[in-house]
Amino acid sequence: MLEDSDLEVALREIESDRVERKASFSDRDRVCEAICAMANDLADRRKPGVIFIGANDDGTCAGLQVTDKLLLDLAAIRGDGNILPFPVMSVYKRTLAGGEMVVIEVRPSLSPPVRYKGRVYIRVGPRRAIATPEEERRLTEKRLAADPPFDQRPIKGVTLDDLDVLLFERVYLPSAIAPDVLAANQRATEQQLASLRFLSSERVPNAAAILTFGKNPLAWISGAYVQFARFEGLELTDPIRHQKELSGPLPELLRQLDEVLDANISVATDVQSGATEVRRPDYPIVALQQLTRNAVLHRSYEATNAPVRVYWFTDRIEIHSPGGLFGQVTPENFGQPGVTDYRNPLLAEAMKVLGYVQRFGMGLQLAREALDNNGNPTFEHELSPNAVLAKVRKQR
Repeated sequence: MLEDSDLEVALREIESDRVERKASFSDRDRVCEAICAMANDLADRRKPGVIFIGANDDGTCAGLQVTDKLLLDLAAIRGDGNILPFPVMSVYKRTLAGGEMVVIEVRPSLSPPVRYKGRVYIRVGPRRAIATPEEERRLTEKRLAADPPFDQRPIKGVTLDDLDVLLFERVYLPSAIAPDVLAANQRATEQQLASLRFLSSERVPNAAAILTFGKNPLAWISGAYVQFARFEGLELTDPIRHQKELSGPLPELLRQLDEVLDANISVATDVQSGATEVRRPDYPIVALQQLTRNAVLHRSYEATNAPVRVYWFTDRIEIHSPGGLFGQVTPENFGQPGVTDYRNPLLAEAMKVLGYVQRFGMGLQLAREALDNNGNPTFEHELSPNAVLAKVRKQR
């Protein structure tokens, strides 16, 4: 975080591409647009931008009451999925210019262009605007010069012919880009793929493109499938009732996964404990969806050929995700609401765009709530350097 002395200097300066002041948080969209613009760092300052909430235009204190709720509401902007890729930002309270203010510190993104609700916002001096196609191209070139995570690295030998372009154009684009922007730019599919970070500087599709739109992802990424098996017993050595390998582009893979989970859930009817009939599944589908989608999203695709494994026993379900914890997630904070990090940030964005993630960092909490409401014990987890295992027990 910036020192108070640096903040005091920034507060006194005229507004620029790195500084913005707002008297209150009355207009959430404008604050989010400013965060998006500073994350894009079109001027390539490579320094954090600062938004002061509770400051007048002249830098004096606006007398805003800084409550815990206000701080939580501002911090929640990072994970609500409207700014993609996720902004790297800090939210904290400071006493400046004789009064309380909230400081939002925004670091330049390593994966521009960043969008808010499907639009790329930039700052040119104090002016905030929607980026032109040329400005988007500059942001894309800046990203390609950096060292990307695995899901944004090109896959050798892959061409645009290996992608399901219709899936991209008809399903993904309308959800990723605001309709007015999409109608106005009229760019070729290759340019759209590049703008959304699915192509390298040499126009080669990356791992996220293959996983999301690939005609046959398994041909290029050997672990890109889910292995499902249902056992007649409690152990791996017991007879297998049903098994299936699920693969395909992300929407197809997750559709198959939802179907096989739903088909294996048993629903019991209780007519004795009350006046009305109660139908309750042995496992809530929402919890299983959250845990399996987490496994698909957070797994390592780079260092292993292993699939995600979903093993269904008579008393429990085990969900194995290859690859250990990543980034700021540790055994101590694993599963806490809002604590998350992404080894596959573009794949995470794709899952949000496609509607498989509602709010980042909340999947495990949603799973816990669904299990509790259904009468199941909370899920257990086992963490190792090479895998994450979640165990879900049957309804009590």
